[in-house]
Amino acid sequence: MNPCPCGSGRPLTDCCDPYITGRAAAPTAEALMRARYTSYATGRIDFIERSHAPETRADFKREASEKWARESQWKGLKIVGTKGGGDKDTEGVVSFVAFFAKDGKDFRHEEIGRFRKEKGAWLFVDGHAPIPETFVKTGPDLGRNDPCHCGSGKKFKKCHGRG
Repeated sequence: MNPCPCGSGRPLTDCCDPYITGRAAAPTAEALMRARYTSYATGRIDFIERSHAPETRADFKREASEKWARESQWKGLKIVGTKGGGDKDTEGVVSFVAFFAKDGKDFRHEEIGRFRKEKGAWLFVDGHAPIPETFVKTGPDLGRNDPCHCGSGKKFKKCHGRG
């Protein structure tokens, strides 16, 4: 069994390969996202181009995508969440993290992808990086000689402080 790179645990031939080869249409936005990841992992960039929405195909950089696919070692895909994108939907959003290595360094590509179904086929519309959550400090500032917030019993300056 040759496991599918998308991480489903299923064989490639029963998972993403039918979508990549055009033998079947991805039933959900998530299935299309998994197949697009698998296309990069297996170097089959034609599917990446074909699965773009028509209005975004002109923006697709084939040479750069081929280079990224070829020079990377694909390590896994994590689906963070989905919104819509089911078999009865016409729009969907898939948030994901793709893990890969290049030149011996590990990287992660985080994206929120928008998808649309046209004539029974899911298409990739666009994607953007997630916006980090902003945290606002609500407690008092710690002084260097105050007890550390971690509960160690040490002074802040000797524990989590910079001194």
